[in-house]
Amino acid sequence: MSLQVLWSFLAAHPTKIINLLALLLTCPGGLLLQSARRREANTRERLAADEGVVDMMDQRVPRYYYILGFSCLAMALLLSWFSTWV
Repeated sequence: MSLQVLWSFLAAHPTKIINLLALLLTCPGGLLLQSARRREANTRERLAADEGVVDMMDQRVPRYYYILGFSCLAMALLLSWFSTWV
């Protein structure tokens, strides 16, 4: 594809491009939230089985994943709302 075709598509359909960016942001955000849930479940299983003391890193990482995942989803939502104004 030539650059002119890509530029004309972007000029003709800017809302689709913005929604595509929003979709590309939701995928890693959802994966981060799923990873946080999985890590939290593993930590609870270790606590229930009394395999040992859970260190602080096991508690910090899911919290960081939650913050990063929800911020990705919030940015995607803002992009999607912005595309309705364009």
